Amino acid sequence: MTDWFARPVLHVTDVEASIRFYVNRLGFTSPWRYEEDGRAHVAQVERQGCALILADTWQEKIGNGLMFISLNVDQQTREAAIAALDALRAELEAKGVPVKEGSWGYRLLVVDDPDGNQLFFNYPNEIAPSETLHHPDVAGNRAGVNGDVASVG
Repeated sequence: MTDWFARPVLHVTDVEASIRFYVNRLGFTSPWRYEEDGRAHVAQVERQGCALILADTWQEKIGNGLMFISLNVDQQTREAAIAALDALRAELEAKGVPVKEGSWGYRLLVVDDPDGNQLFFNYPNEIAPSETLHHPDVAGNRAGVNGDVASVG
């Protein structure tokens, strides 16, 4: 069988600024970038098997990305997965990254990049806390934000 490898594209205003955010704040590395006239227009960032393409090529799509990311843990138990997400949250918050609680029918850890693209990290078999509000937002499918709570209607 052939394995597939996906690299979704997140559209950003400034690829260099986005690389700095993903590398310095989220712990990604940047193995390559495409430049013209000394300016990066496309780059890849990756962390632990998760690869994303950052591009400034379609201005109308900037900030409309939504990415689900699941953590694979060595010990595949619910407790190990929760501990891994809690550790990720602590790591990101220590670097000053705002982290929100969210829901997509189950509990999420939500991070917005500087352009508004959202990264959803799902907790295993976790029903969203009752204080997580569900409401439609203007995009319909994207997570809405209510204070520090992100949700999907």
